[in-house]
Amino acid sequence: MDKNSVTGIVLIMAMLLGYQYFFAPKEPIVNTKAKIEASTPKKNAIVKLTNDTSSKIKNTAISDSLIKEELSVLENNEIKIVTSNLGARIISVQLKNFKSYKNYVANIPSGLFIFDSKKDVFNVEIPTLSSKIDLNSLSFTQEKKEGEIYYTSVLPTGKKIKVKYQLAPQGYQLGYDIDVREIADQISGTEYQIHWKENIVLNEKDINEERKATINYLLTEDEEFDNLSENPSSIETDNITKSTDWVAFKKKYFLTGLIPVGSRFTKASLTSTPNLSDTVHIKTLDAIITGSTQDLKQGKSNFQFYFGPNDYSIVKTIAPSFGKNVKLSYDFLLPITRYIFVPLFDFLESIFSNYGLLIIVLVLIIKTALLPLTYKSYVSMAKTRILAPEIAAIKEKIGDDAAKVQQETMKLYGEVGVNPLSGCVPVLATMPVLMAVFMLFPNLINLRQESFLWAEDLSTFDSIISLPFNIPFYGAHVSLFCLLMTVSQLAYGYYNNQITPDQPGQPINMKMMAYITPVIFMFVMNSFPAGLSFYYFISNLVTIGQQLAIRKFVNEDKIKLILEENRKKIAASGGAKKSRFSQYLQTQMKTMEETQKNAKNTPKKKK
Repeated sequence: MDKNSVTGIVLIMAMLLGYQYFFAPKEPIVNTKAKIEASTPKKNAIVKLTNDTSSKIKNTAISDSLIKEELSVLENNEIKIVTSNLGARIISVQLKNFKSYKNYVANIPSGLFIFDSKKDVFNVEIPTLSSKIDLNSLSFTQEKKEGEIYYTSVLPTGKKIKVKYQLAPQGYQLGYDIDVREIADQISGTEYQIHWKENIVLNEKDINEERKATINYLLTEDEEFDNLSENPSSIETDNITKSTDWVAFKKKYFLTGLIPVGSRFTKASLTSTPNLSDTVHIKTLDAIITGSTQDLKQGKSNFQFYFGPNDYSIVKTIAPSFGKNVKLSYDFLLPITRYIFVPLFDFLESIFSNYGLLIIVLVLIIKTALLPLTYKSYVSMAKTRILAPEIAAIKEKIGDDAAKVQQETMKLYGEVGVNPLSGCVPVLATMPVLMAVFMLFPNLINLRQESFLWAEDLSTFDSIISLPFNIPFYGAHVSLFCLLMTVSQLAYGYYNNQITPDQPGQPINMKMMAYITPVIFMFVMNSFPAGLSFYYFISNLVTIGQQLAIRKFVNEDKIKLILEENRKKIAASGGAKKSRFSQYLQTQMKTMEETQKNAKNTPKKKK
């Protein structure tokens, strides 16, 4: 290379550097701590965000130009949604009428953020012949109308990708449509992916209950509802290979769901990861959802988001079986909770604003409805109590042969026309109600942040004393409502034992169990919702009151005369007719008696 060539190259480089320094546009100075200039933009206004990680992006449609982020807001009375022109993505979703437990206790007037792009991810990736199109990497122009935002991105080829958001005047559903029909001939493969990840924030009092956040879904092929385990301490995964109607991220009392409209997801990979060392972002829910590219090409990539409370009266109308996101109870108890408790609770809410009084009235209604069963059970116990002296005489005569005592006792019942199961059936009939309440109350958002007496929130445990240590199976606090429930259960057990005669031949001492069971439940329910403990406390008091009232109306002398008349009639007719169950019991007792005799008569082998 000669001297002139070298000189020319140096001059050209000097000119380029000079132009870059003096004439090229300067990159704006960015403040990394800048926030949204207006927290509540006016209708149709564009809000600018200056943040060095998100305010600029290289647009594939506008060659190497730098684009500022512009935010827009969709909102109604229930929800506020902020979206961005960068990626046409959701920035945040705020539930306007709810608070976190921390803000509720501190009386801070703020909504609850159910989605926040600072910690959460929602993105769509579309495969093309050249590469994947990541919607979050595109910049869009926007147009806003009443309740709607239209985003358009122009690709280098001149073709467009469109995204639309639509919010109804009320409710928690957000329409989300992707229109890529202009690039249909460039879309490759059979599948596109949606990546949805949420880092669950602690919004409730009980961190262990909040860590039970999970992913629910509905399988179309067999209409089967399923979910990841609600295990609060281990990683749960599932690979769904069947088509799916919807996928939902379920927290304790809130829900985010994605529902394809007119199409289905083809498969999904789901992961739930607890963050045991983090008390803020306590769990991560991650879903990689796959859809059909054929739906994209045909313009069927339309979705509905649900961002809202996990309230059965609301979610049951969102999509097929979407109401199953609320764990009302076990399947065999669903008719009780769905058609009795939930409508009854909704009705009482329209009358009472105080939820403590509502629970009291609810107990009175349920107990009144079950009163005939309670009365029948008491009468059965009264009959057993009248026969107690004869049963005691049988035991004294036979001795320690439990099978023989039981056999003779059953014979006595037959002679006077008493069905020993008549007292058990009414009690068993009330068990579904108790079990339904046990399942329903911990999942009932209606009680959330409703106070009563010393309980600031009936949806979680009331804590009158915080212990400096943790008691195994009990916790590090003392719930007063749980203690009251335990005391009332012990009182009922004591009262019941006084009016219940001893039952010879029973393998379990039922009178002792009446004292042991409440103590066990005290440990189990110390961390359960205060509203549930209060329900059982009032229920026990009402039951004792009903027993005392019934006792005044039941004439045991009259019952005794009826039993004597039955004895005479049965004896005159040649003996009582035995039911199949009685015959079964008698056969079993005879078999037991013969087994015992054979065991006694069999000589022991010498060692």
